[in-house]
Amino acid sequence: MLDKAFDPRTAEPRLYRAWEESGAFAPIDDPGAPAFSMVIPPPNITGALHIGHALNATLQDVLIRFARMRGMTALWLPGTDHAGIATQMVIERQLAAEGNQGRRDLGREAFVERIWRWKGRSGGEIENQLRRLGASCDWSRQRFTLDEGLSAAVRKVFVDLHRQKLIYRDKRLVNWDPKFQTAISDLELEQREVDGHFWHFAYPLEDGTGEIVVATTRPETMLGDTAVAVHPADERYKALIGRCVRLPIVGRPIPIIADDYADPEKGSGAVKITPAHDFNDFKVGQRHRLPMINILDPFARMNEAAPPEYRGLDRFAARRKVVADIEALGLLRGVEAIRHAVPHGDRSGAPVEPYLTDQWWVDAKALAGPAIRAVEAGRTVFEPANWAKTYFEWMRNIEPWCISRQLWWGHRIPAWYGPGGHIFVAETEDGAAALAREHYGRDEPLRQDEDVLDTWFSSALWPFSTLGWPEKTADLERFYPTHTLVTGFDIIFFWVARMMMMGLHFTGEVPFRRVFINALVRDAGGAKMSKSKGNAMDPLDLIDDFGADALRFALTSMSGQARDIKLSRQRIEGYRNFATKLWNAARFCEMNGCVAVEGFDPAAATEAINRWIRGETLKAAGGVTQALEACAFDDAAGGLYRFVWNVYCDWYLEFAKPVFGGADETAKAETRAMAAWVLGVILKLLHPVMPFVTEALWRQAGARDPVDDGLLITASWPDLPGDYLDEAADGEMGWLVALITEVRQLRAEMGVPPAARPSLALVGAGPLTRERLARHGELIASLGRLQGLALADVAPAGSALFVIGEATGALGVAQHVDLAAETARLAKDIAGHAADIDRTFRKLGNPDFLARAPDEVVEENRRRLAEAQAAKAKLEAARARLETLA
Repeated sequence: MLDKAFDPRTAEPRLYRAWEESGAFAPIDDPGAPAFSMVIPPPNITGALHIGHALNATLQDVLIRFARMRGMTALWLPGTDHAGIATQMVIERQLAAEGNQGRRDLGREAFVERIWRWKGRSGGEIENQLRRLGASCDWSRQRFTLDEGLSAAVRKVFVDLHRQKLIYRDKRLVNWDPKFQTAISDLELEQREVDGHFWHFAYPLEDGTGEIVVATTRPETMLGDTAVAVHPADERYKALIGRCVRLPIVGRPIPIIADDYADPEKGSGAVKITPAHDFNDFKVGQRHRLPMINILDPFARMNEAAPPEYRGLDRFAARRKVVADIEALGLLRGVEAIRHAVPHGDRSGAPVEPYLTDQWWVDAKALAGPAIRAVEAGRTVFEPANWAKTYFEWMRNIEPWCISRQLWWGHRIPAWYGPGGHIFVAETEDGAAALAREHYGRDEPLRQDEDVLDTWFSSALWPFSTLGWPEKTADLERFYPTHTLVTGFDIIFFWVARMMMMGLHFTGEVPFRRVFINALVRDAGGAKMSKSKGNAMDPLDLIDDFGADALRFALTSMSGQARDIKLSRQRIEGYRNFATKLWNAARFCEMNGCVAVEGFDPAAATEAINRWIRGETLKAAGGVTQALEACAFDDAAGGLYRFVWNVYCDWYLEFAKPVFGGADETAKAETRAMAAWVLGVILKLLHPVMPFVTEALWRQAGARDPVDDGLLITASWPDLPGDYLDEAADGEMGWLVALITEVRQLRAEMGVPPAARPSLALVGAGPLTRERLARHGELIASLGRLQGLALADVAPAGSALFVIGEATGALGVAQHVDLAAETARLAKDIAGHAADIDRTFRKLGNPDFLARAPDEVVEENRRRLAEAQAAKAKLEAARARLETLA
């Protein structure tokens, strides 16, 4: 006997253990089964499950459970990322809290060993959190980016790309974090709005005949200026191109150059060029072969290239001194207070410097070509398709990729330095020694590069390295290329594009056939969630409060292809109520003896309600299948919700009650078997989205298909024959649903009290309608809360009219309604909607609003306008009906 309610807290751990112990998460060993594989975007070992993880993992789990039930050999491969800078920061903070000075005092070997010990204790936390969500990964294949197998793949890729001259060492600008003393990626930057200034400095012409005014937000960098740029078409400066100015404070002459980078419409039209400390200036410097003078040391202090009085000053102290010295020289031409975005390290919180330094680089442009062509040819598709434009835009404008990091935790770069600065790149130290011996003619001491690789370098190999590459493993042969990647839009370039480049270069195949870009989860008001705002939602708290199924259904149902997710606790609570509705339906079936019958053939059903629900089940199964195949997760969830709540619970089980209470044993037995069969199909269709409650019901509620007598997770997906649709039953029951719906809506619109029992007459009914009325009269009266039904030639006085087929329905409401009060209520509601319509219409007609508002806000207003217009029209129709009664 089913419990009165489903208890997620006790059931979910028990059910998850049952799945895992059964081996259901592993792919089936069937050479004839089609393969379906996914690799999880590896979360950082330092991370905790946030709502974005929950969305991403839920959608992946929906897909893998769907594939598994369809008989595919389905692999969802889990793993974690070593997260170089994030993990190193955790341990450095621990050292500081213990009173230790830092990693350099501990030494590299001891520091790295400490991180491994920490990983052993804490690194698996996010795995346990994913289990709570219901993620059915094959944990036996779990990988870590610093596994020996993956590390071997990283070393091989580095060495091969170096031999192919696609990896090289060069001095270029990087994002430099002076607190962590390392280069960082653009993804590790956080743009912060800060108060600042535009300082306008005059640079005197070398011959003393005039000056050029330039503006800067970083005055200290002027000490490294090597040119002033003007636009070649700017008439103000044409005569000065090729001449020099004398750089204030420093005193060296620097040329005035012509370059399109200078914008004549901005400021004076002249731009100071500091190639070693600005990314745009670096490109200008390359074009004009300018000197690149680095004036900062790794701690962002002035170095030996700065004038003596500046050396050793912090950059901000140097900034203040430059401004004071320029003013003292009489060259300060103005100061503007501004608020502007300054890049900071997202973990260190320190302002990041563009910094000229020797690093290792990948020739990304050479690797990008095949990756671009693969998407153009449809070998990999993006869903939604518009994200392909983002991919192309980034790939066609790709820059060299800095892959070295000045950290200790990560894949150490397999390069060794010998006497004379010669570099030997090999997969092992012995291999490097052999290369050095060949070069020098003798053994020489070698020193390995201190740097480690960018975390994204190893992540770029994730789809094939996790399957055993470079070895030709059975998993690599069976599951590569993978089928679908589910990920966020913010890492299309940092991860998706790089996996495409590496996968094609080293395997000749795209790493995945489809990339589904999931939405961003926002709060109920549409604001981005963050801890600092206090609007972040912890998925584990939500699971504690509502159960994993409710959270999963909320995230799935809101995962449309063209919108962000506005999540609220109320929404999740609503889907917990949906699970409760399903549970209560199963209890109702159980109490009425509805159990799966071995050998039951739905096609042999004779009762109209059973032939109808059989067809509705066919339509629901087809819709859900088609939606999941297309990653239309919201359509799948919406179809399930409507079928379970509206069709099965609200209509079919209500239609079945008189049968269960009747004397026709044949109809009763058929309806019991059909109710159990449909419930079994519902549990299968719903399982990928709500796995826990469906598995519990499958095991207990008597709906388990005798053919699929194991766990629901491995049951077969419904594949129903097209002839289950019965047009006659569909027409008859559709008419019945429409009639009762009209009655209920009229009662609500016109304020008929729930206890009132108005009469219903059908005018102009044809023979078929008369037959239906005779068969279902008692059911119509019961579900419509009617006093009685009749056929009539004319509508009785005091009736509200509606059309049902060829007939006209006449609901006798006049004696049950206060016409004056209802008319006043409707007028007030109509006026409220009219005001909303006018307000929203004016907003959407305002060009300034359309120019400033984000697309999602504009769309929300359009949706609100349409809803208000529809509600107003509905109320006006109700008022018109009332007026006919007055």
